[in-house]
Amino acid sequence: MIADGFLVMSGIHKRFGGTVALRNVSMSAACGEVHALVGENGAGKSTLMNVLSGAVLPDSGRILIDGVPVIMSTPHQANKLGVRAVHQEFSLVPHLTIAENILMGKMPSRHGLWVDWREAHLRARRILGDLGFTHLDERARVSRLSVSHQQIVEIAKALAEKPRILILDEPSAVLSKDELDLLFSLIRRLKTDNTLVVYISHRLEEVFEIADRITVLRDGELVDTVHRSSVSQSDLIRMMVGRSMEEIYPRRSTKPGARILTVERLSRDGEFRDVSFSLHSGEVVGMFGLIGSGRSAVARSIFGAEPAASGSILVEEKRVRLRSPHDAVSAGISLVTEDRKRDGLVMSCSIRDNVSLASLWRMSRSIFLDRVRQARLVQEKVQELAVRPAAIDRLVRTLSGGNQQKIVLAKWLLSQTKVLLLDEPTRGVDIGAKVEIYHLINNLVAEGVGVLLISSEMPEVLGMSDRVLVMREGVLVGDLTRAEATEELLLQYAAGVAQDELRSAGTKGQT
Repeated sequence: MIADGFLVMSGIHKRFGGTVALRNVSMSAACGEVHALVGENGAGKSTLMNVLSGAVLPDSGRILIDGVPVIMSTPHQANKLGVRAVHQEFSLVPHLTIAENILMGKMPSRHGLWVDWREAHLRARRILGDLGFTHLDERARVSRLSVSHQQIVEIAKALAEKPRILILDEPSAVLSKDELDLLFSLIRRLKTDNTLVVYISHRLEEVFEIADRITVLRDGELVDTVHRSSVSQSDLIRMMVGRSMEEIYPRRSTKPGARILTVERLSRDGEFRDVSFSLHSGEVVGMFGLIGSGRSAVARSIFGAEPAASGSILVEEKRVRLRSPHDAVSAGISLVTEDRKRDGLVMSCSIRDNVSLASLWRMSRSIFLDRVRQARLVQEKVQELAVRPAAIDRLVRTLSGGNQQKIVLAKWLLSQTKVLLLDEPTRGVDIGAKVEIYHLINNLVAEGVGVLLISSEMPEVLGMSDRVLVMREGVLVGDLTRAEATEELLLQYAAGVAQDELRSAGTKGQT
């Protein structure tokens, strides 16, 4: 039984202008507990943790640690009280090394005059080793690291001070399966050291794997705090969004039409080889595979971003040569990339400009941009996709993850695409936004668009696809109907089990 009382947040209220972000929210947690915080985007999760970490001052309410009232007026003050937060947006200095970032403000020195680099590298290496991240070189510059490795450095930086309370806000969004396993092992060790870990995630399977208790927020208010063993994922979804699990993946009544995309023996050295499949209008084909399987590389080649070395692509039975994304867009192919912030959006620009990027030809008169027509077309798409807020001159960086993803989709829908390649289309968005994206996909399919849905979430692939392709080590190893596909079979194909069994059965049949 978990004994509450180490951390108590009581009656927390916060308003930003006319918007109430938190309304009388209370939660409590114990030492050595993993306490998950879940809810849709805008539910108040990050705001509540920003209050705890000193980044946001509440309008009212109080915080107690070990029964003592505390005031978290700044992050520095929260740090002194043993609270460290790992936010979705990194706080690393790109041009410095891993060691310099981890030990920032606490670099060892010789006689107080100059940095003791040998000791600094030794300390950083020891911290990374203690956390299980021995594959990182403490001398490496952060700007040259992958996003997942930057996330690991951010976590190491937070743990260097041995906090009493560690807040992890969507830590797994950019981690591989192996890195996530290391993170979970680390969290379990922190529990044994009596550290309280507050874990925020949209991925409910992670929450059920690692959390002891779960607090649910909706529209800035507390719904309930429950023990993990007392609820199912369906129960949790219903608490978060007021919908049942059965309503998450909407069914389609339309049947696939003519073949709209044909990929024949597509190959790219070092990434994939001899990939062949077809996609019909009004069809969703899922593509599943473990990290490094080549699934995203196939999508980038079809889009012309990384042209294939050999093979053919046909759109509506006509062979096309796709040497660039411009060629692909001209042929009616579009790609929603895995990393929307880096590859899908211009974060410093408005909704209007982002949605227009692939369709300026539709908004121009001669060589001049028709701003009135642009505003009308963009506003129509923004309203159709229920982007919130719908003000088209708002900067996209101010939107939630789910609404940013809708802007990426709106950009390609405005270009009148025939083939839509979706690479992790719901990564980092909440359940409510996922359902809206799924309904949007179904609407596109009903209009005759062919959709290739690449996802690492098996329930999403199985729930949305008419057929499922499975990639493994750059090879297409499975093509399954909706009736054939199961989670177990997808994993078998992705891990190579199914092929090994087939080869084994063939050998036995010959003896």
